Amino acid sequence: MIILLLSVIIFNYFAYKTNERLTKNHIVHIWVFTIAFQLVFDIFVDLKYHGYWYITKGIDWLAFPAYTVLIPPVNIMFLNWFPFKKGFFKIVRYIFIWEIFLLFYEWLANSPSPWGYFRYGWWNLGISAFINPILLLILVGYYKWILKIEKE
Repeated sequence: MIILLLSVIIFNYFAYKTNERLTKNHIVHIWVFTIAFQLVFDIFVDLKYHGYWYITKGIDWLAFPAYTVLIPPVNIMFLNWFPFKKGFFKIVRYIFIWEIFLLFYEWLANSPSPWGYFRYGWWNLGISAFINPILLLILVGYYKWILKIEKE
């Protein structure tokens, strides 16, 4: 739980202090998309199939920050620094670096209480290593769609 609270503060601070690309409109879109996408994903993996959970199994108010203010600033940082106008290999390298960070953070969040808050059922780091790049590419696709809509 300590890691969750520290992460919320640190990630939000850095997301807003380092943002140079995203407008307020982009931030709102990414924030709402992230919460909606995470909740839909977690309804199945967490609540229905018990693949993982935050703090305790089931719905828990203590996990509320994990659903609402933890991942959106991470996605804002990811998009802010994303090498959109660079070559394919720079994009792959960028996603790979983020993948290392995400897996390390997941490992850290799985620390024993009171530090950690993320718990495994049948889920593991190998599954995350496979799923994370797909989720990041969905995020990039959504952001590009926002940009396209704004130009219309």
